[in-house]
Amino acid sequence: MGKNRLEAFSDGVFAIIITIMVLELKVPHSAELPALLELWPVFLSYVLSFVFLGIYWNNHHHLIKAARSITGGIMWANLHLLFWLSLFPFTTAWMGENEFQSLPSAVYGVVLLCAAIAYVVLQRLIVRHEGGRDSKLGRAIGKDKKGILSLVLYVAGILVSFFQPGVAGLLYGISANDPMTVIGVVVLLGAMSLLACYLPAHRAMRADPVASIREL
Repeated sequence: MGKNRLEAFSDGVFAIIITIMVLELKVPHSAELPALLELWPVFLSYVLSFVFLGIYWNNHHHLIKAARSITGGIMWANLHLLFWLSLFPFTTAWMGENEFQSLPSAVYGVVLLCAAIAYVVLQRLIVRHEGGRDSKLGRAIGKDKKGILSLVLYVAGILVSFFQPGVAGLLYGISANDPMTVIGVVVLLGAMSLLACYLPAHRAMRADPVASIREL
């Protein structure tokens, strides 16, 4: 089964998700700096999610390019991934509007975790279809220990948002007029989440699609 339609459809969904997220950025009703500063939580949550989606799109692009063909199971796995990614606008807006408080941040982490699991499932189905670990793509990805590590990091991030006193204190104490505090929380949680988001299948990016086709 050809893969061009799957790739085109997925690219369209990625574009729509980013468009919906940017539409959540409301224009301030004042030309004063304090009115702009009130948008810091929403803007930074948008930047965080934009980077996540960019990494997913990049990894997804290389993964599909390295595949010679797809199956019905791969199509459903791809839809499963897109489902969780489509929830990014909702969780991003909720987390930003509530200034990175505990529950919205935890729900945001759950969506990231489920998206990572969906990506691992998609990756493994494609590797299996390409001939398993001995295929070009399979060798490029390897045992994917880093992909498993990414899931652990997401779980840790979810738990931290509830139980880590330092981070929880920052989360509950954020003020919309205190951008430096918001930046500190985003950097702390973002570093963990970005690492977890980047790890899955980054080795697959080294797989040469032309070399994969030559193995036919």
